Amino acid sequence: MENLQNLYDLRVFEDGDPYRVLIRTILSQRTRDDNTDRASEQLFSQYKTINDIANADPAQLEPLIRPAGFYHVKARRIVEVSRILLDEFKGKVPSDIKGLLALPGVGRKTANCVLVYGFQKPAIPVDVHVHRISNRLGLVNTQKPEKTEEELEKLVPKEYWIELNDLMVQFGQTICRPQSPLHDECPLQDFCDYYQTQVKKGNIKE
Repeated sequence: MENLQNLYDLRVFEDGDPYRVLIRTILSQRTRDDNTDRASEQLFSQYKTINDIANADPAQLEPLIRPAGFYHVKARRIVEVSRILLDEFKGKVPSDIKGLLALPGVGRKTANCVLVYGFQKPAIPVDVHVHRISNRLGLVNTQKPEKTEEELEKLVPKEYWIELNDLMVQFGQTICRPQSPLHDECPLQDFCDYYQTQVKKGNIKE
């Protein structure tokens, strides 16, 4: 079970700094984690504080965050968000869902990521992995991530919310992958609706 090693170690992004977690999560939109990591590292190696980014020309940031994709839009967005935080929040990232959602380009997944990874507050960020795995296991039967979040909040005790996203993301990257999931290595075979009703009965061949 090599793929399961270290699965249960909660990742720490950007040393848990709420501002860096916020910017990293904006960079992560519609891109892979390794690309996000490179873009974030390159950005913060040259622009170390919120003031540095807020006062930057977005065009100067574009080469640094290029690995994250959509770098024209993301460069403008992170400068805009940084300026708003300085002007309206005294340079502090809001620690509540309402304040976070008021920032441009911040949706529920991004806001919840900041709450979990920046403030260690209970929330359930629903990305593609969480949405896919929750439906495959049969925990939910939903079409949209927002509904998945709502259903998981009813189902999962709040004391487990902080760890849930991280566990499912790592599980989705290593075992329950979008394509060719590793059923033979999956410890949840016996509890998985997708495996029991589709794969095991031969309705889906992978």
